[in-house]
This record gives sequence, C-alpha cells and structure tokens, in this order.
Amino acid sequence: MPKVYPNANAKGSAAAPKPLADNHGNSPVVLTVWKKSLLFNCDGFTVFDNKGNLVFRVDNYNAGTQGEIVLMDASGNSLLTIRRKRLSLSDCWLVFEGETDVHPLFSVKKNVNLLNSKSLAQVYDQRKGAVSSPKKKVVYEIEGSYGQRCCAVYDNNHRRVAEIKRKEAVKGVAFGIDVFRLIVQPDEIDPSMAMALVILLDQMFGASYIITRRFSTC
Repeated sequence: MPKVYPNANAKGSAAAPKPLADNHGNSPVVLTVWKKSLLFNCDGFTVFDNKGNLVFRVDNYNAGTQGEIVLMDASGNSLLTIRRKRLSLSDCWLVFEGETDVHPLFSVKKNVNLLNSKSLAQVYDQRKGAVSSPKKKVVYEIEGSYGQRCCAVYDNNHRRVAEIKRKEAVKGVAFGIDVFRLIVQPDEIDPSMAMALVILLDQMFGASYIITRRFSTC
C-alpha cells in the first residue's frame, strides 16, 4: 500500500501545523483522510494535510456506539464533540465546541425524504440567534454517495463548500476505500466542521452504521 502519512512517526505524533485557513488563505484545503487510528488497537480517523502533517485525529471511534465521538487536533486537543441526539425519531446528531455538552453549534439529520434521493443529510444552525425562528435554518446539504466516497457539501445557495473524493493511485497502486480526499473551501466552512461531517456520514452510511444502530438507545 502507498504511504499515507509521510511526516508522522511510528508513535503517531507530529509537530502541530499552523491553522489550515492561515496556510491556504482562500485556496482549497486538500486533506487525506484515513479511517484508522494511529493508536494501537483503537478504531478512529487520522487526517493529514497536503504536506503530510497530521492535522486531525479521532481515537475513540468505538465510543460512537454509545453516541459520542470527539474530533481532536494533532496534539490531542478536543475541537468538536459529536453526540447522538437522544429521544429522536430520526438519525440526528449534535455538534458541540470542544468537550461541552450545552449550546450545540449544529445539528445534523439523516435524510429520510425519498423524494429527495440525492440528499444524504441536512445540517442545521443551532447557534444562539440562529434558532429564534420556529423553523430551523438549513446551512448545509450533503449530496452524493458516501459509500463510493463521492459526495459534496453545499451551502444554502447551493455552492459547493466541501467534497469527498477517492484518493488517486500512486505509481499505479490504488488506495483502499478507507483512504480518501476531503477538499474544503476554508472561507465557506471550517475544515474541522467538514471533518465532523465526514465522521457523521460514516456513522450514517458507513460500516459502523450497523454497529451504532445495534447499540443505540434512541
């Protein structure tokens, strides 16, 4: 298999890079997502920038069966916490800043409308001031096929702000389905939020979906 993480050492540590938006300005941020934890015997995600620097990690993915997943930076600091919404009739998750459990930033709901077969999920703004109206505001819509690693995130003006693509083969050797690209427009969506959406798509449509539903109490 081609080398996925050129600048990460055997223990999975790496020098923390500058914020992605600072490195790229308005240019797209191209990340390599690997559905694997750098910790031994632990499921998760590992994410690298286009220079091979570790930028995001998820090492507690098995905790998703209890309804909570934490997205961390390269140093292990919690960036976003993703929690399954309790007592919900649909597959719905809340995204919180850091490790808090109050005042969610966003809610993400799996699409169940058969008339809109392109849509995978909708993202709603839950921040203070954004939910004052009776109808919650859809800020992002995700379309495509996560199973084929071919989907895109659109804003409420249907502008593409992020997309998931299969990673190109290197010297004729192809990567498996667990290694793919995440391309983000940093002036339209924060890269950490885009990665949170990847985690949620994996919960909703990936192999972990069956496990999560089996153990879910919602």
